[in-house]
Amino acid sequence: MPKDGFFEYKGDKEIVLTCDFDAPRELVYETSTDPALIPRWWGQAGLETTVEKMEVRPGGEWRFVQQDKDGNEFAFSGVYKEVSPPGRLVYTFNFEPMPGHESVETITFEERDGVTTFRDVISFQSPEDRDGMAQSGMKEGVGETMDRMAALLKELRG
Repeated sequence: MPKDGFFEYKGDKEIVLTCDFDAPRELVYETSTDPALIPRWWGQAGLETTVEKMEVRPGGEWRFVQQDKDGNEFAFSGVYKEVSPPGRLVYTFNFEPMPGHESVETITFEERDGVTTFRDVISFQSPEDRDGMAQSGMKEGVGETMDRMAALLKELRG
């Protein structure tokens, strides 16, 4: 699990996720935008992630489908609003089984002395949307996801 404080509430409609990775920001950015790498770290380990679409450009669409061991599928999708390699990504996020609750994620990648700070500011439409997402097990799920990304970055660095 990432260090304490990686999951923070900001105002009444935002959650901020912050994680430091022992890797250069170009590699952290690449790991975040390469459809071949996404299934190796995105989501919880017990779920299989398939990247159905990932057009990393402004206006490009993305769609990931996760499947549990019983064959149940859960789809997530959105549109890239800003793509500024290797420093920033902005995109919408939708959990398809619950339409009408779109959020916007703004991820920045800042490197200092070979360590990259991955900061994801998630802006929700309402306090209720934010609280519902937080109560869905988001903190534990994101913690596991960040651990999986750290392990993949370590492997990619050799």
